Amino acid sequence: MSDIDTIKQNISSEDYEIRLEACKDLIEFPEEGIPLLIDMFTDENPHVRFQAAKSLAEIGNDSIKPLISALKSNDVRVQKYVILALKDIGDDAVATELIEALNSEDFAIRKFAAKALGEMEVESAVDPIIELLTDDDWGVRTSAAKALGDIKDEKAIDPIKKARRAATGDKEFKKVANKSIKKIEAELKKKKS
Repeated sequence: MSDIDTIKQNISSEDYEIRLEACKDLIEFPEEGIPLLIDMFTDENPHVRFQAAKSLAEIGNDSIKPLISALKSNDVRVQKYVILALKDIGDDAVATELIEALNSEDFAIRKFAAKALGEMEVESAVDPIIELLTDDDWGVRTSAAKALGDIKDEKAIDPIKKARRAATGDKEFKKVANKSIKKIEAELKKKKS
């Protein structure tokens, strides 16, 4: 455990392992640590970026507002790690913010938000995610289909089938859609037995 000044020096170290440890140490100093950890989302090393997200998730609710502000960044890397941290916090307020992020103008945000909501199994996100099945971006449509499979809500089956039919010639999307439908149907069978 170090003092905040030492940690601030370590964050600028050439050695990524020292920066990684600094991200862990910042958990003890949430007030000063949160903005520093969010800044680490642009670190050149993916392990450091991932640890920054994990540390913010560990800090928890105090991280939510600053993370949501960072979601408006123009850097897709920042947005990706923000959503990762928010997903790991897993609070109801986070779910609401991620549902709002589904309306983002940026396809990457829509894609990551759908993925996170699916992994969190947020049932209130089903309807807005269903709307993404007709998104202009292939990645968003695919993430939406996968997320609906993760949430396992019966009302998603018909919209996924419809999107699958519309995806003529897109074997990859059809594979994801089929897998999601199977997951939902398996969940329904489990509930009935």
